[in-house]
Amino acid sequence: MDYMLMPLMRYADFSGRSQRMEYWMFTLFYLAMIVLLIGLAIFFGSPPGEDHTLAENYFLVVTGLFVVGTIIPSIAVTVRRLHDQDKSGWFYLISFIPYIGGLVLLFFMCVDGTPGPNRYGPDPKGGRGYGDLFA
Repeated sequence: MDYMLMPLMRYADFSGRSQRMEYWMFTLFYLAMIVLLIGLAIFFGSPPGEDHTLAENYFLVVTGLFVVGTIIPSIAVTVRRLHDQDKSGWFYLISFIPYIGGLVLLFFMCVDGTPGPNRYGPDPKGGRGYGDLFA
């Protein structure tokens, strides 16, 4: 559970490194919350063809606020994940290239980080050195 909420505790911290577990658990938490909030809006919503109910509008507003409020932690954890691979955070901009950019960024998020310390800080997995590569 700590990994899910760690990016929210490090809200706008773009320095340092984050391991894959932190990134993917936050992504799972983010998607689960979006699905839950939209599901509640649909559940409490009105039948098709009628005006939106107050509850439906409430859940849609909460969903919008959640998305806007978590944009910065989402970008920050992605930048820290890139730092873990000894890449600049500016590589995040590759995601804006149509079609292929998102796939390249997805690949970067799946690749393991640099073992040992790099220019962005110590290894977040702690104690993993170059000798562990061949063990």
